[in-house]
Amino acid sequence: MNSPPSRFIALDMFRGLAIALMILVNTPGDWGHVYRPLLHSNWHGLTPTDIVFPCFLFIVGASIFFAYSPTGFVLSRAAASKVVKRSAIMFAIGLGLNVYNSVLLDLDSIRIMGVLQRISICYFLAAMLLLWCRISTVYWVSGVTLTAYFLLFIVFGGQSPFAFENNIVGSIDRAILGQAHMWKMHGVAFDPEGLISTAPATVTLLMGFEAARRFRFASSSYVALRQLMIAGFGLLVIGYLSSWLMPINKNLWSVSFVFSCGGFAILTLAACLYLSDIKKIRLVSQGLRIYGTNPLLIYCLSWLMATAFMAIKIDAFGASNSESLYTFLWRLLLPIMSPELASLVFALAHVLLFWLVAALFYRRGLILKI
Repeated sequence: MNSPPSRFIALDMFRGLAIALMILVNTPGDWGHVYRPLLHSNWHGLTPTDIVFPCFLFIVGASIFFAYSPTGFVLSRAAASKVVKRSAIMFAIGLGLNVYNSVLLDLDSIRIMGVLQRISICYFLAAMLLLWCRISTVYWVSGVTLTAYFLLFIVFGGQSPFAFENNIVGSIDRAILGQAHMWKMHGVAFDPEGLISTAPATVTLLMGFEAARRFRFASSSYVALRQLMIAGFGLLVIGYLSSWLMPINKNLWSVSFVFSCGGFAILTLAACLYLSDIKKIRLVSQGLRIYGTNPLLIYCLSWLMATAFMAIKIDAFGASNSESLYTFLWRLLLPIMSPELASLVFALAHVLLFWLVAALFYRRGLILKI
């Protein structure tokens, strides 16, 4: 029996919402003038922006379920080859974007990790696990992974295991990746998409797989909605309770962060199902679905354009030194609105622009796949 099309529309909506929010939070007019919910937490805590990347991983997990369901999740040479190929290509694209940044913006060194690199590693680990093991084993592996990750901090973390300074995750990443090839936070080499924290991030992806599995086989959309809401609120409670042991922290991808973001992701999927299948609001569902059909292409194009605009220097507003085209365009809005609002409107303009790009590709039936 095939899934009702509306179930797939809800997944496309979720994917589209995630890419739209990613562009919104990645392209403010000026990072010094951004509304607080559109910024990541400084360290401990949770903002709406912190949830965006976990939603990407969650939807990748859901995509794995639908991609490999027809073959029955059999670990064949062809399936393994496809997983390796997709992971390698995605990692290469992410690294290529970092190289592009370094060439245009003259950064000191090339960052190794990043959003696409983390997705590629999580995808590889999760897909191989799902093709190799039964679902009950996947549950056990997920539990052991989160427990081991927590114990890593407790055993080797010292007096303040979850502090920014000298936490064990950052120390291991610096030893493996090298400080010159990592993101800089507060002037210190620390990568929020580092190697070690990719382990609990893989569990976030597996949550998406399990949600899609239950979502697919629910007897009706109302049953699916009820199951999603129960699971979502349940994970939020677990996330809150586990935060007493390990604070919610996106940069560490803490255990409490895994549960909390898993809960929010499932509730977002439930909201998409409600709008697309139960309320049947076509304007919203179709608009987000268009965005969700080409997420990788739109993400890369937005990155390439924003970096290019930052690299282009112009003389404007009587400034003694040239400024980037990116800043110039944002400053055009300042005479008519506050810096924070101008920064938000600038980001929303990017969201609209790339929706139009996505719509063009959608109408032509062009989808970038790897």
